[in-house]
Amino acid sequence: MLDALIVAGLVALFLITFVIRTFYIPSVSMVPTLQVRDVLLVNEIAYRLHRPADGEIAVFEPPVDSGGSDFVKRVIGVPGDAIAIRDGVVYRNGAALREPYQNQAPTYDLAIRDYGIYVDGRPLDPRAANVPPRAAWQAPDRIPTGFYFVLGDNRNYSDDSHVWGFAQTHGDFAAGPLRGRKARAGFTGRAFAIIWPLNRLQVLEK
Repeated sequence: MLDALIVAGLVALFLITFVIRTFYIPSVSMVPTLQVRDVLLVNEIAYRLHRPADGEIAVFEPPVDSGGSDFVKRVIGVPGDAIAIRDGVVYRNGAALREPYQNQAPTYDLAIRDYGIYVDGRPLDPRAANVPPRAAWQAPDRIPTGFYFVLGDNRNYSDDSHVWGFAQTHGDFAAGPLRGRKARAGFTGRAFAIIWPLNRLQVLEK
């Protein structure tokens, strides 16, 4: 029995140290899915095994100064996807998304086109948003390789890709305020459960 407890303790220590971390929710950007003061479990090796997928709740290093804190948002578009928002509806590759997790419909229109992200008809400024230069794009209206379009579920109260451009999987940030700094892009992991408070205990699904 003692040996089993020791092994279980070592396994738990390994998981906590190398595989799983906790993440505290400080803002309303993911309401109603995530509430302020929720504590999440994040799988840190998930994105070493596979790329972020549509619908997953991802923790990542944002392309703007966050004081060293990661962000958490929902992956809406992956490389090669065409994304648009019209009349409060999000479209991926021309198909309207069914989004039961969404708190309210976005009040802005958006389109990925002409090698940029256009919000209400105006392109995001690459000096303020992570919108890579034309050479990094494979098509003018598709998310480039290595970049992801992410939104908060609380659409109109979330700083996300409609404000600061693409999340990025690796390397130096291609554009935006962190371009040329020592900050490095990356995805920390996939959030898969709420563990606190106890009345919010649940597994997170797409």
